[in-house]
Amino acid sequence: MGRTLALDPGSRRIGVAVSDETGLVARGIETLAARKDPAALHQEIAELARRYDIERILVGLPRHMDGREGEGAEAARKLAEACASVTGLPVILWDERLSTKGAERLLIEADLSRERRRRIIDRQAAQWILQSYLDQRRGPAS
Repeated sequence: MGRTLALDPGSRRIGVAVSDETGLVARGIETLAARKDPAALHQEIAELARRYDIERILVGLPRHMDGREGEGAEAARKLAEACASVTGLPVILWDERLSTKGAERLLIEADLSRERRRRIIDRQAAQWILQSYLDQRRGPAS
């Protein structure tokens, strides 16, 4: 299957996760500053793609519960286009509904402090998005 890099774009930060080589497990790896120079940000993403030998990039697409695109959808689409251009890799827009809420719930259950949750929530949300993609690609358990 090859490795997948997932991005959870936000107005201030972009969570980053990567899959293992088998495409079974997602792992949050870091958080990037979204407000930096766009060219520098895109190069940083390209470097991550090279470092982890990525075959595809997944970008979270914000949607409302009724399926309409949410706030930030246009920015996510622009990020996806830039990632495709700078890396030459296929980029998939993926529904990110409830990713941040789900990630936050897991971190609360893990009894992490509010400060620790704030520092890692973005990469955990990217991990949540990527894991949902990997699980769907694998199909129903036999």
